[in-house]
Amino acid sequence: MDELREQCPWDKKQTMQSLSPLTLEETCELADAIIKNDTNEVKKEIGDIMLHLVFYAKIASETNLFDIADVLNGICDKLIARHPHIYGDVKVENEQQVKENWEKLKLKEGNKSVLGGVPASLPSLVKATRVQEKARGVGFDWDNPVQVWEKVEEEIAEFKQEITNNDTEKAEEEFGDILFALVNYARFMNINPENALLKTTQKFINRFQYIEQKAQEQQKNITELSLAEMEFFWQEAKKN
Repeated sequence: MDELREQCPWDKKQTMQSLSPLTLEETCELADAIIKNDTNEVKKEIGDIMLHLVFYAKIASETNLFDIADVLNGICDKLIARHPHIYGDVKVENEQQVKENWEKLKLKEGNKSVLGGVPASLPSLVKATRVQEKARGVGFDWDNPVQVWEKVEEEIAEFKQEITNNDTEKAEEEFGDILFALVNYARFMNINPENALLKTTQKFINRFQYIEQKAQEQQKNITELSLAEMEFFWQEAKKN
């Protein structure tokens, strides 16, 4: 990185701001590789992200803000402080107590809100999950999944009512409530909603591309297939 920063015209021009969207892209590529269980790609994408982290530290070191050693020492110090059950005399019985202690320690460190650390730009499903997890960390949660499912059904009923009322604005709000309640239920079932939706979307893509492939084999454009033909190939793709 030292050599690239000195000798490469592209690397010389980069700033933290210019790298930020590229880092987000690399993170998404890592997530894709993990979803596909492609370990070779996971290894490659971890390398890409590590490159970005070194790059940020290098840029900061050029103005004496911090360097990579400061970064790694900082995270080590934080991990030691956040794990008093390992590096102190605090006793915990399970994972949930670890999470609860973590959130309490963050508040002692000066965080004004338990939810303050959730980035505003997170994808909606991820953000909803993190908000709910953090609320649970301080004891604000449902007692059992039955209650959560009842809430899902309640929100669906309210959504249907607003559809009947032809109130689009309120229907949108109720639809959001349904999604939030479903994320809550997924959490109780130990299901990652973001991963679940990614897998379902990829499944749809695979099946749709199968239809496109079949259309090409018939020397047709997909728009030339009837709905019945597309449905036939869709069911064929499911079987395959």
